[in-house]
Amino acid sequence: MDFLSETFANIGFGLSVALQPANLWYCFVGVFLGTFVGVLPGIGALTAISLLFPLTFYMDPTAGLIMLAGVWYGTAYGGSIAAILINVPGTPSSAVTAIDGYPLAKKGRAGVALFITATSSFIGGSIGILLMMLFSPIIVDYALKFGSAEYFALMVLGLVAASTISGSSAAKNMAMILFGMAVGFVGLDIDTGDERFTFGIFALQDGIGLIPVVMGVFGLAEVIISVSNAGATKREDQAINLKSMWPKRDEFVRSLFPTLRGAGIGSFFGTLPGTGPTIASFMAYGVEKRFAKEPERLGHGAIEGIAAPEAANNAADQTAFIPTMTLGIPGSATMALMIGAMILHGITPGPSLMASHADVFWGLIMSFWIGNVLLLVLNVPLIGIWVRLLQVPYNMLFPAILVLLCVGLYIVDGSIVALWVVFAFGVIGVFMRVAGLPAASFLLGFVLGPMMEENFRRALTISGGDYLTFVERPLSAVILGIAFCLILFSGFSGLRHVVKL
Repeated sequence: MDFLSETFANIGFGLSVALQPANLWYCFVGVFLGTFVGVLPGIGALTAISLLFPLTFYMDPTAGLIMLAGVWYGTAYGGSIAAILINVPGTPSSAVTAIDGYPLAKKGRAGVALFITATSSFIGGSIGILLMMLFSPIIVDYALKFGSAEYFALMVLGLVAASTISGSSAAKNMAMILFGMAVGFVGLDIDTGDERFTFGIFALQDGIGLIPVVMGVFGLAEVIISVSNAGATKREDQAINLKSMWPKRDEFVRSLFPTLRGAGIGSFFGTLPGTGPTIASFMAYGVEKRFAKEPERLGHGAIEGIAAPEAANNAADQTAFIPTMTLGIPGSATMALMIGAMILHGITPGPSLMASHADVFWGLIMSFWIGNVLLLVLNVPLIGIWVRLLQVPYNMLFPAILVLLCVGLYIVDGSIVALWVVFAFGVIGVFMRVAGLPAASFLLGFVLGPMMEENFRRALTISGGDYLTFVERPLSAVILGIAFCLILFSGFSGLRHVVKL
């Protein structure tokens, strides 16, 4: 009872801080800018927060952090808009949404896709906030038990799950996973510093970024294919009214459990440094492929393929603040900026933050609720306006997409090589479409491969080269056991299918 009364007292105190007019205003500014930046391909939350960071020097600490946080989780909403409408993910975490969101938009149901995106994002974000309010100490304690061996096991589980992301053959899935891992290994060896697959190009020593790859495989490839078919392809008319945006009853039912599962997966991965919303959205999509009664529907405009990753990346956005605020451990470069903003105002993130700066901690958490409501209120009425983008003629839309791709990427990277990378992966993306190769498996291999290698080598270094460390640690052993069971299950399913034939 003491715990509940103390929690409600903290909630009331946080609301009194978050509902102050100045804090409300900066919360609105943050989520509005976040949504706008998310729609623009390639720019992302990190760039926007970096540009706004100096402004917080002259602001109240709580107001400044509320604004920066609004930008952070607002980009998750905005990034999915471009992914659904023009197949150009505004943020890396929204790349998965494009897999089912864009096909649904091509069927004339962009309004439904955007509505599901807004509602699933809101539910996922709300669950993440609720977990952060009630279970921050427990979640942090659990996350701290994850060492390199556990991270490696999680990455293995993710790559095993990748074999179920697409309805393609196991051979195609495995080939694309390995290709994605090979692309992810481009750059300097993390231990020796030797160059790998750089072909003597200095700009590739830092590796190939996720944003150029996603822009090429999804955005540029879609432009190339659509231009070649522009004369023969007709987009279905997009009705713009409340009825057209409202999902069917069975779609609501099909999106409910994927949303809840996605929120749970996102909440978990958000607390783990180095993973965050991108990994969470991919994992959630893979889980839905396993749970789906008709897995072949995913990739062709399935509501579940939108609801699960959207709930996951928004839940992860919220729970990423748990290790940041309670331990002072940033899980990403963006969270490092948030810590920097706190330190500049004389606030030290860590276990004592809740006691020493209760107004900042609880005011920020309660502003997340307000920000998520504002995002829902902002995005649902704007669906009709976003859908009108699809009525822009091809000869005007595609040049605009290319300009946004180039400008957004150049602002972030500042390198001509990055533009060539986009072009190269645009061509590769076209080949994937023609050959029926799963882009989702490629992207998951690209994201998880380098992380798996890093944690594998770190775990071996810590254990003195003992490979048994991966099965001697209980959490690692359990996760690897689950991955092994998935492999056995998939093998038996395939064998049973062959026997039936």
